[in-house]
Amino acid sequence: MRLLRLFLIYLRIGLLYELQYRANFWIQMGKSIMNLVVALAGVAVIYEHTTNLNGWVPAELVVLLGIFVLMTGVLGVVVRPSMEKLIEDVRDGNLDFTLTKPEDAQVLVSVSQVRVWQLIDVVLGPIVSIAAMLHLGRQVDLQQMGIFAITLLAGTAILYSFWLILATISFWFIRIENIFMIFHSLYDAARWPVTIYPGWLQAALTFLVPVTFAVTVPAEALIGRLTHDYLMLTIGLAVALLVISRLFWRVGLRQYAGASA
Repeated sequence: MRLLRLFLIYLRIGLLYELQYRANFWIQMGKSIMNLVVALAGVAVIYEHTTNLNGWVPAELVVLLGIFVLMTGVLGVVVRPSMEKLIEDVRDGNLDFTLTKPEDAQVLVSVSQVRVWQLIDVVLGPIVSIAAMLHLGRQVDLQQMGIFAITLLAGTAILYSFWLILATISFWFIRIENIFMIFHSLYDAARWPVTIYPGWLQAALTFLVPVTFAVTVPAEALIGRLTHDYLMLTIGLAVALLVISRLFWRVGLRQYAGASA
């Protein structure tokens, strides 16, 4: 509840900031819609040459694309900007101001920056997935919706933990922007089902950079092809990464010397 309360406070601050530049909001909306149209066009081009992409029919792939857009929005709203700000604060010593506050420092740095306009993707993603599910004509019962919600929450936790681990490396290394660029490149691969890639790349996207659990697994849960073993693996990985990222954060925090160093 404290995390939610803090997020709402920073969301309000971000909203007030964006209201100063309303034209930027409309520009970003146009950009998000354009990116979605281009992605859908890419799907259409692929299915001009095949009717089945390693077991995925067109509408199922659009469901996955919608979840990819949704998770991109979630990352863009708070996770990515907050982690980027954390790196800057470590570099210039402004993290001192966060550490002196009574709230847990990890909580504060995790919601310190909110980009309101990225909520556009959070809205567009579900719309695309729902439209694709309606096109498929499949009924989704309460149990399936519950499993989908669990995998979506677990995927968010996995991505957040992974970003926190990457950002925490800044306590030892000053410049780590290249690591983020590598992550972005690998994350873009998640717009397609991980099963279409070669075995070595599937392993990399599953265990090295676990974007599979953030996009493909929720999509499989929604269309009804997720196995029980993969569901348990997703939940277990989410819990494990949350614990590991917390411990790694505390170790990294001990390396922080502050602005006076």
